[in-house]
Amino acid sequence: MFPGWMLLVLLLASQQLGRPARGHSLDGAVTSARERVDLARHILAEAPLIDGHNDLPWNIRKFVHNQLKDFNFAGDLRTVAPWSRSAWSHTDLRRLRRGMVGGQFWVAYVPCESQNLNAVQLTLEQIDLIKRLIDKYAHQMQFASDTKEIMRAHGDRKIASLIGVEGGHSIGNSLAVLRILYDLGVRYMTLTHTCNTPWADSSSVEHNMKYPEHGGLTSFGKAVVREMNRLGMMVDLSHASVGTMRDALAASKAPVIFSHSSAFALCNSSRNVPDDILRDLAVSGGLVMVTFYNYFVKCGPTATVADVAEHISYIRDLIGVDHIGVGGDFDGINRTPRGLEDVSMYPELFAELLRIGNWTADDLKKVAGLNLLRVFSSVEKVRDHMRLSGVLPSEVFITGPLSGARPECFLDVDSIEREMEL
Repeated sequence: MFPGWMLLVLLLASQQLGRPARGHSLDGAVTSARERVDLARHILAEAPLIDGHNDLPWNIRKFVHNQLKDFNFAGDLRTVAPWSRSAWSHTDLRRLRRGMVGGQFWVAYVPCESQNLNAVQLTLEQIDLIKRLIDKYAHQMQFASDTKEIMRAHGDRKIASLIGVEGGHSIGNSLAVLRILYDLGVRYMTLTHTCNTPWADSSSVEHNMKYPEHGGLTSFGKAVVREMNRLGMMVDLSHASVGTMRDALAASKAPVIFSHSSAFALCNSSRNVPDDILRDLAVSGGLVMVTFYNYFVKCGPTATVADVAEHISYIRDLIGVDHIGVGGDFDGINRTPRGLEDVSMYPELFAELLRIGNWTADDLKKVAGLNLLRVFSSVEKVRDHMRLSGVLPSEVFITGPLSGARPECFLDVDSIEREMEL
């Protein structure tokens, strides 16, 4: 680990707060709901809670056309139209503070309808919006593009603000655009959204009588994954088909993430992660960030905080605590669990895990954010190794039709495979 990270671990290990030993189960250490919430808040003060997915930027586009002049993010948006009238609105600075959010991936999402049209432009506009929002509220938010900057923001008591892109259609089938997005601060990309790209199948092929176009990733799709490795951008497999999940896990030299997905075994939505993929994820050192949408938690319109905690506990029991995080998908969902109605409620989730029992404080810190920091650090190490090994920016590109049949690449498959071996 790099020295700053090691220093962080030593610092966290030295903090006591007068609580039970962190390496031992907290069963019986707290007896009331209030005590559990208080302990959860202490834990989240020590380790940053880093949420993997928030769609506020798209709501700003929908509601106020990306105009920030009169947008009061520091106020209570529950009292301000149109936010107050929308079931899709869960986020403002007051509630983020109450929820003890230490880091947030703000999502530059654009709809699938923009694919092969203006997706790149719209994505750039959303990245611009995120950066302007951070700058406007610089007293409470701090842009972060690596693990050190996340911890620096946490130390400054600011919300580390990172950028993710949701949907590979945002790169316009261009690795050059992917590189530009990285230079602008994007640190993960979800390979697909609800539509297939010309190089990857989405989870939509698993239902509604739809069929895979590619069987997972094409050769260009694998080149996208490897270029993300070279850049140091995390590969996000939420929304991907099972075939794409498998291909990406096999192609990636770095751990991958699911930024907002839950356990398929508990809710058989195609947006959740099957057990065999979870096991492969653990072998690769990756991370699944459990999401809160009722239809992915209970496969129905209602769910509770206890149901979300069940997903977290299930994944821990299956593959271990080192591979779990949280990705609420707030502002991108319209049905939230009772007890997790908005971003102010994260301490209630950790209090619920304490109620279940068999959780140590160290375990809860991993779920909150330390697991994401570990994965992010591993991705950075792979980037550094590839660059020191002389791996150059990929010049693979798609030729031929951009929809329908499997696209071909200008660079032959053997050359791609040789590039991947570096």
